[in-house]
Amino acid sequence: MKSWAIALCLLAACANAPAETMVWQPAAGHAQIPLWPGTPPHAQPMPGPETVETNPEALIGGKSVTAVRNVSLPTMTVYAPQGKNTGAAVVVFPGGGFEMLAIDLEGTDVCDWLTAKGVTCILLKYRVPSAPYDWKCDCRPHNLDLSMPSLQDAQRALRLVRSRAAEWQIDPHKVGVLGFSAGGFLVAEVSTQFKRRTYEPIDAADKESSRPDFALAIYPGHLATDSIKFNPHIPVSRETPPTFVLQAEDDHVDGVEQALAYYNALKNADVPAELHIYPHGGHAFGLRPTSLPITHWPALAETWMRSLGMIPAK
Repeated sequence: MKSWAIALCLLAACANAPAETMVWQPAAGHAQIPLWPGTPPHAQPMPGPETVETNPEALIGGKSVTAVRNVSLPTMTVYAPQGKNTGAAVVVFPGGGFEMLAIDLEGTDVCDWLTAKGVTCILLKYRVPSAPYDWKCDCRPHNLDLSMPSLQDAQRALRLVRSRAAEWQIDPHKVGVLGFSAGGFLVAEVSTQFKRRTYEPIDAADKESSRPDFALAIYPGHLATDSIKFNPHIPVSRETPPTFVLQAEDDHVDGVEQALAYYNALKNADVPAELHIYPHGGHAFGLRPTSLPITHWPALAETWMRSLGMIPAK
């Protein structure tokens, strides 16, 4: 992944953005659920307390963007479906270069869309900063490394969702993941590393599978070098779930080679995959519609999920 300086400014995480030291809270009626009963495994020191930042002057799709930094206590927030429940659920991984989380642009906005389609949305506030980003040098010395401890949080979230499927009226065989940018890399990680135990089991939930049933990687990063050499830490196999991949050709943050390399790896492993490349769109547009055709990708994703039987036909 190239420097996140430009993207961070767009995501309202510039140094001069208004900031308040606080813990991010979802809208009224939704509660954050701790991922871990105590201190998370392999807890790392943070640059400071959790901070929520919004820059009203940096707009995407006519709206500002909220960024969350220094997440040491990861949580998930469950958004129940509106109308008829399809039984499907999606765990959402916001992006942010493993420096921060674009919690609304690539988080709550996504849940608004999914719940309107009858899908339970689980918004994951995973630990950041996290590898491959190193806050001590403000760099990525090993850009293709696995994202510990963020990956631990993602695996734990999938297991918790399945362990509480009956309570939340979720079909445990219809649990997918969707992520943007760094979150798109998390999608690839949990789609391929589900047999790897990244932490010691702590309760009954950890007996559940962390393999997603379907996956959507939106402008993902960390999957390939500029020469399209695929990340060796992403062992794509026939067991990798069906995957939807989307990116813009003029994405100058991660680069279109990320989507191309991942799709090729999926294709070579005979994994059902759908790839969408648009000429324009850049990076970090989320679901907010603009004049660019790429921003209407949710309609494509809905059709794809219907083809898998994850949501019913119209």
